[in-house]
Amino acid sequence: MTSLPKDKQPRRRKRLRQSPRQQPRQQPQRRVKSRSAESSNYAALPVTAFLLLLTAWFIQNAPLPERVGQPEQASWVEYPEPLVMRGGDPHIRALMRTISASESNMDEPYRLLYGGKLAEDLSRHPDICVEIVAGPNIGDCTTAAGRYQFLTTTWEAKAEEYHPNPPVWFDVWREYSFQPEYQDAVVHSWLSDPSAWGVDISEMLRQERLDEVLYMLSGTWTSLGYGIETNSMSSYLPQIYSAMLEEELNQTGATFPFDPGRS
Repeated sequence: MTSLPKDKQPRRRKRLRQSPRQQPRQQPQRRVKSRSAESSNYAALPVTAFLLLLTAWFIQNAPLPERVGQPEQASWVEYPEPLVMRGGDPHIRALMRTISASESNMDEPYRLLYGGKLAEDLSRHPDICVEIVAGPNIGDCTTAAGRYQFLTTTWEAKAEEYHPNPPVWFDVWREYSFQPEYQDAVVHSWLSDPSAWGVDISEMLRQERLDEVLYMLSGTWTSLGYGIETNSMSSYLPQIYSAMLEEELNQTGATFPFDPGRS
């Protein structure tokens, strides 16, 4: 096989490589918005501006919220308030007012918390634990509330026994109303129950044995003169009871000694 001379052979063209800089750049595709989308965006601007202005107006003109945890303060009174409950034994009623004279002698005793603040909601026991600032239990806290300064646990136990309007059986939480008439009713039934104390308190009062009654109750209400938390009212409780009994007997038309058949 013969070959052609070099000068007669066809020349090969060299392929030149283009550098990356010389390669044409691929242009990104631009999204073309439709006129309808642009018009909807423009239409939303006035609505957004209006909402911003409305929010700013509310922030500027809305009333400030009331401070939480600042309940009203009760005021001391010279004379124990009448009971809300109607009827009952005048001697027990007088004793109840005497107890409240040392426990809650304020203008709104049924809402009273330990320390003098007032509870706002009486649909149930407030169950607010307030720090004790004096006495042998200083530094602890107490849930004492209401005219008779019921602790939460004591109220729940006695309400279960004596509350005249207990919650319905399907009420899961079984909350007992702490309204004034129910505070009175529970305490009246409790003090009138000989099985709760081992003695007939009403009979002891008719026998003018008030000191024995106060001594016996001092384990429950510690400000009655024989407990661990006497106060300025404790020494006046016999006189207070006499005044309360006279008032209660006059209201019921009963004579002293009290005859249950005439009440």
